[in-house]
Amino acid sequence: MKKITVLGSTGSIGESTLDVVSRLPERYEIVAITANKSVEKLLDQCIKIKPQYAVLVDEQSAEKLTRALKEKHLSDITVLSGIEGLEQVASLPEVDQVMAAIVGAAGLLPTLAAAKAGKRVLLANKEALVMSGQLFIDEVDKNNAELLPIDSEHNAIFQCMPTHQRTHLPSVGVKRILLTSSGGPFLQRTLNELGNVTPDQACAHPNWDMGRKISVDSATMMNKGLEVIEAHWLFNAPADNIQVVVHPQSVIHSMVEYDDGSVLAQMGNPDMRTPIAHAMGWPDRTISGVGSLNLFEVARLDFEEPDFDRFSCLSLAYDALRQGGTSTTVLNAANEIAVDAFLNETISFLTIPKLIEKTMAQITSVEANSLDVVLQADKEARQVAAELVQSLA
Repeated sequence: MKKITVLGSTGSIGESTLDVVSRLPERYEIVAITANKSVEKLLDQCIKIKPQYAVLVDEQSAEKLTRALKEKHLSDITVLSGIEGLEQVASLPEVDQVMAAIVGAAGLLPTLAAAKAGKRVLLANKEALVMSGQLFIDEVDKNNAELLPIDSEHNAIFQCMPTHQRTHLPSVGVKRILLTSSGGPFLQRTLNELGNVTPDQACAHPNWDMGRKISVDSATMMNKGLEVIEAHWLFNAPADNIQVVVHPQSVIHSMVEYDDGSVLAQMGNPDMRTPIAHAMGWPDRTISGVGSLNLFEVARLDFEEPDFDRFSCLSLAYDALRQGGTSTTVLNAANEIAVDAFLNETISFLTIPKLIEKTMAQITSVEANSLDVVLQADKEARQVAAELVQSLA
């Protein structure tokens, strides 16, 4: 019986994780669930799952949950709050695996806590590596933690690699990583047509059911840019050895090309329960609730190169990765501010990359040699980006 903490249990990845666990009660037990301030959703999960711990980052929301659990005669569930509460349940001695599914920079500290505690970290929070790459990898190695990717693309790469250990790719015959992208909802739109798109249009992903922030990232292709950075750290791959391939059907989740000309691909229906079940059960294979892939219904697989002019966020991510240091931290922070402003209809869709680029130009990258440096770069970038939002509004 493996015991699991789910960081971000009310989001799409968290809910998919709970679904997978519900199908395998003899293998897994949920010890702790967490959310930001979604009292009702977390209460419903507490009633259904009856975990030992429930965490809400917002203190007032945690107090509401405590009262609600008492009314439901579930006072034996311990309610915690704040980042400290997240870090506590991520490092509980009895927990074997931590699903890191908190969106954005907010997930960095609890995910780091899980790595420091030597857990199997099921990484759905790509920002942990985007912000603090080498620091995070060092903690994983130092504490004998396991780092297994949940993003469908990185999980696919993991499955296609010759070894699960990070290594010098040429030494094991790997030529490059082919990171697939659906292209999002605006793949067929011209640059001029993107000027007046709405948040709802940006969030209408053709293949995947995701939260609004990550849906906008998919529409700008910043999500793919962040995944390029994540792939760099997960697989020790230089930027020039990571090729983004637009594949609208989202059936091939990513590929690995070898020196002998072989290209290994992982395929399946676009359902996050597949990589979740794979990482939770690895090296075993378990059921996930995902149906069989019907190749006759798919009928065709299309591929094209990404358009860096239309989707300049992808270009900015490559630039930040090549610059190194805190550049990727600044990129991520500015993007979070820009996306939030777009969702609140303060700036236009095409202003998102402009705001990110201006933020990066104003902040000098330094070596990301400590968590304090990373967090300071994150804070500074958010301040600059927020000021730019005000000036552009």
